[in-house]
Amino acid sequence: MKILKILLSTLFVFSFSSSVYAIDKNLGDGWCSDVRIHFFAGGAEGDGFAGIVQTGAENAIRDTGADAEILYSEWQSDRMIQQLREAIGAGVDGIGMMGHPGDDAIMPLAKMASEAGILMMYQNVDVPAVRAAYGGGYVGANLATQGKELAREAIRRFDLKAGDTAIVMVPIGDYSRAQREDGARIIFEEHGMNVVVLDGTPEQATDPNLAIPVFSAALAANPDTKIIVHDGGQKLGNAEAYAKAAGYGPGELLQIGFDTSPQIMTAFENGYVHLTSDQQPFLQGYLPVLALCQMKVLGTGALNQDTGAGFVHTENYKSVMELANAGLR
Repeated sequence: MKILKILLSTLFVFSFSSSVYAIDKNLGDGWCSDVRIHFFAGGAEGDGFAGIVQTGAENAIRDTGADAEILYSEWQSDRMIQQLREAIGAGVDGIGMMGHPGDDAIMPLAKMASEAGILMMYQNVDVPAVRAAYGGGYVGANLATQGKELAREAIRRFDLKAGDTAIVMVPIGDYSRAQREDGARIIFEEHGMNVVVLDGTPEQATDPNLAIPVFSAALAANPDTKIIVHDGGQKLGNAEAYAKAAGYGPGELLQIGFDTSPQIMTAFENGYVHLTSDQQPFLQGYLPVLALCQMKVLGTGALNQDTGAGFVHTENYKSVMELANAGLR
């Protein structure tokens, strides 16, 4: 009996080893072509931020061969929830979901996706309670940390003092998303600065010109304002329009925020943007698609990646300008 057990064990190892060595280590072109994915770019097609996320996703789709559809939501959380519900109903294999609607709104749909065997990745805004309950990875910056560090860098770089006035635009109705800008507010207030909070809306992210009268009114009411914190790359890229509408020239009003884009590079060149925190939206498009393919085809775990990449400012922006103008940064 002992000899039989040894023989059976040997046969099992040989059989298992043979099956492993029979697998081709080269996945080859189109290795993810049988995997259906719905991917959320967040905003409108080609907008200042979503356009770079879109480019990242398109590159990942090309590189993996995934059968993927890119969805656009114009930064509307209710639309994202409806599109998520439809994606689950369509029975896709994986979903790359923007986390803007937050834990409470996404939780019941994440449960449905989990029960249906649909793999999930989240990008741009984290939903830690959802991921703890039903799995999935996150690709994006740590928003609260990113906002606080931006404010600290601005205080250091621009020698901001207690009593200085800052205007901070915060998407008040969407705290999952707003914790970044609120982090900047917290640090400025701890530094003793006067902070004027403006409410940022998804409509302004889709069309940044809608915020021109909002900023003009706030600056007229607070003429001693030293610095503005914008709540997204779309508005930061429109900084020149905001300044000129309120009667400010180049370098007369500090404007800072998040992301890089061709519009932001132009604003740096023209003296209207002075500091931005780069969260590498290309990776927020590329990595979730890649991760969903790996999870489905290879059985790997979910990917978690902090895409915060430090600061771009007036002294180094030219080093990323070529990639930003190409829609890759």
